[in-house]
Amino acid sequence: MIVKTLDSVTDTQDDVASKTWRSRRLLLLKHGMGFSLHDTTMFAGTETFMWYANHQEAVYCIEGEGELEDLTDGQRYPITPGTVYALDGHEKHIMRVKKDLRLICVFNPPVAGTETHDENGVYPLVTQTDGVQAA
Repeated sequence: MIVKTLDSVTDTQDDVASKTWRSRRLLLLKHGMGFSLHDTTMFAGTETFMWYANHQEAVYCIEGEGELEDLTDGQRYPITPGTVYALDGHEKHIMRVKKDLRLICVFNPPVAGTETHDENGVYPLVTQTDGVQAA
């Protein structure tokens, strides 16, 4: 059984941040669950381009306000508490944050924990807990 608290990962190596977001990663590849689970905050007034070419992601908003733009078709969606969205087609997208967003994110395959977006908005695919990237 795995039991963790948000406080137990805060300010550890599993607490990863950029200029536009902070992700506290609760369950990772090393936990063997087949997915990873993150408590993520995206900061008000920011815009983040993302493209999970190697992952599918489901996101549930529990706080804040933003707008998600699907770059494959130009559709825009309001993101507010109680909204869920799933990137089942590896869609390129932009999140524009009006009020700090607090999001619960699930990734498949799971992330190892240290991933951040590269210049294309992509997380690398890490397939082993030792951090070795897949080719």
